[in-house]
Amino acid sequence: MEVAEHYICEGYAVTLVLRLANIPRSSYYYHKNRKLIEKTASGGRQKPGYSLRSDGVKVPDAQIMERIMELISADGHAYGYRKLTVALRRDDGLIINKKKVYRLCRELNILRPQRKVNSSYPRKLARNRMITNSNQLFETDIKYGYIAGEDRFFFIQSCLDVCDRSVVAYHIGLRCEAKGVIRTLQTALFKRQLFEVQTKPVIRSDNGPQFISHGFSACKSFGVEHERIPPRTPNMNAHIESFHRLLQDECLARYDFETYSEAYEAVTEFIHFYNERRIHSSICDLSPSQFYEKNQTKPIPIREVRV
Repeated sequence: MEVAEHYICEGYAVTLVLRLANIPRSSYYYHKNRKLIEKTASGGRQKPGYSLRSDGVKVPDAQIMERIMELISADGHAYGYRKLTVALRRDDGLIINKKKVYRLCRELNILRPQRKVNSSYPRKLARNRMITNSNQLFETDIKYGYIAGEDRFFFIQSCLDVCDRSVVAYHIGLRCEAKGVIRTLQTALFKRQLFEVQTKPVIRSDNGPQFISHGFSACKSFGVEHERIPPRTPNMNAHIESFHRLLQDECLARYDFETYSEAYEAVTEFIHFYNERRIHSSICDLSPSQFYEKNQTKPIPIREVRV
């Protein structure tokens, strides 16, 4: 192989040399590329140990580190590495980026500790539950639809009882903010007459901005427990996701809405149909309203819901 490489370097044709030496082309190029990889593979580019000034003068890293310490101690203010980078560029004319300044600060052990950001509304993760009756767990989520005639979106927030599958309350509007979500929750509790009872349903949601906002923390004043599913786990909110899929396929996808009033009327009619007439196999082939009313009079045995 070394002899063949010698003749190739002398200018002889690669094909001719390999044929005379009885060396397969694949073996030659494999050997050549392997040597090239071994030659170029390293632990990364070595640190130059200096930075250039705008006039081309090399400034050693040790001198830059002394200058950093001077900048920190001069005014008595603890600059971070980004502001130190600005000062070194502006005052000393150094051509230096913030990554290098960060590295030098780390070597000097002068990096300021990162501030801890506390959530204004601490998250309580959803846990596995066994649902045996109505008013134990409400799932809520937000879906949007499109109004072609007005070229804008509208929002639907639904609050669904996991046991009887009823959409207990909902909100339809051109905006969906935390205060609207809270009103939907109030409506759900009012319809089920749950404000005065000792044990109120758990409210489960995803991590949408309305549900993690400080405003939504007001739901604690109703005496309910709010839990949020972990990111990328829609299966923990499966019942409301299933309803919104039905809403999409059987209502929103069937119409090209021209106005908001058309969209509002269509969605309202579909939710009424869903609650009053749509058959659910999981609740003994009854509609959600029929199952809820009969189950309140005489318990209907159904399979426990694990969520």
